[in-house]
Amino acid sequence: MAKRLIPTLNRVLVEKILPPSKTTAGILLPEKSTKLNSGKVVAVGPGARGKEGKTIPVPFKEGDTVLLPEFGGSQIKLGDKEFHLYRDEDILGTLHD
Repeated sequence: MAKRLIPTLNRVLVEKILPPSKTTAGILLPEKSTKLNSGKVVAVGPGARGKEGKTIPVPFKEGDTVLLPEFGGSQIKLGDKEFHLYRDEDILGTLHD
């Protein structure tokens, strides 16, 4: 059974990107060098309401690669996959190639 989570308000559902643990030549990398907290945005809420009652849209869209804080967010497990739910202001920025 497939489940889909649609975040509420200004929340963003992120799947963390696991960095490679070894190079293409087969050299094992230490755990510290592979620790970049990044993830792929899976789903985005509609946004929070401002003081005037207007919706403030979330600045991220599905498919964006984002930089995540070291701590925070709510861990969610859907099926066999693990996701994290963050408020949009907790995400540090977007990563571009």
